[in-house]
Amino acid sequence: MQTPEAVVFDIGNVLIEWQPERYYDARIGQVRRQALFASVDLHAMNEQIDAGGLFRDTVYDMAAKNPDWATEIRWWYDHWIGLASPRIEHSITLQRRLRAKGVPVFALTNFGDDAFAYAQTKYDFLAEFDRTYVSGRMEVTKPNPAIYAMLEADCGLAPQALLFADDRAENIAAAANRGWQTHLFTSPQGWADRLIAAGLLTEQEARP
Repeated sequence: MQTPEAVVFDIGNVLIEWQPERYYDARIGQVRRQALFASVDLHAMNEQIDAGGLFRDTVYDMAAKNPDWATEIRWWYDHWIGLASPRIEHSITLQRRLRAKGVPVFALTNFGDDAFAYAQTKYDFLAEFDRTYVSGRMEVTKPNPAIYAMLEADCGLAPQALLFADDRAENIAAAANRGWQTHLFTSPQGWADRLIAAGLLTEQEARP
C-alpha cells in the first residue's frame, strides 16, 4: 500500500470529545435529558448547522419553537464549549508530530462555519492544519461523496494518497469508496498504531 502523502483528521471525537448527552446529563440528569432529546431532535438541529445554517439563529429558532425546553436548547449555543470538550490530547500530539515531520495534515469536519470560527478561539490546534475543510462553509456534509471530491480537487492529491481518520463508520465507508486509505477511530492509541503502520511516525514519535 502506498505511503500516504497527507493525513486527514475528523475533529469531533477524534481531536475533541463530542458527547452532548453527557453535558446535559451533568446539567439536568439523565431522565430529564432523555425527555428533552425525545421531544426535540437536537442532533438534526446540529446537522442543519453543519450544512451551513447560522449557529445562533438555528439554535435560538429551535428554542422558540419548543418553549418548554427553550432554556436547555439554548445551552447548545450558549455553553457550546461545554458540549465540545475536552481535548483529546494524544490525538493533538499526533497531529503536531506529523506536521513537524513535514507531513501535510488536513481537517475534514462536519462543523458549522461560525461554530468552527468560535472553536478556533478556544482550541489552538484548530488553526494548525495545512488545509481545513469545514462542512458549514462547503454546504455539504459527510458522508456525501461530494465533500470528499471537493477536498481532492482542492488539494490536488490522488484519493489513494490520503489517509483519513473518522469516528463514524459511514464517513469512513464513503471515503474508502473513493479510494482513500482510512482508519475508523476508536482510540488515540489505535490511530497512533495506524500512523506507525503507514510509515508516517515512529513508535517514539507516536507516544502521548
